[in-house]
Amino acid sequence: MSKRKRFIAGATCPSCGEQDTIVVFVEQNVEKVKCVKCDYLQSQAPGEVSGSTRQFEQLIGVFNPDDK
Repeated sequence: MSKRKRFIAGATCPSCGEQDTIVVFVEQNVEKVKCVKCDYLQSQAPGEVSGSTRQFEQLIGVFNPDDK
């Protein structure tokens, strides 16, 4: 199974400081962020994701690029 990687435009690597080198992908239900220049890697399991909502915010829809 191939991993679908997406670049994050304008993101800066916290390790090497380079801009536009960060990709995000999901591997075994774990979201990962990686720098393609210095191989910095950060992982976050689904249970660790924290959401934030504003007081009067309403959800209109969720965009999922994997849905076709």
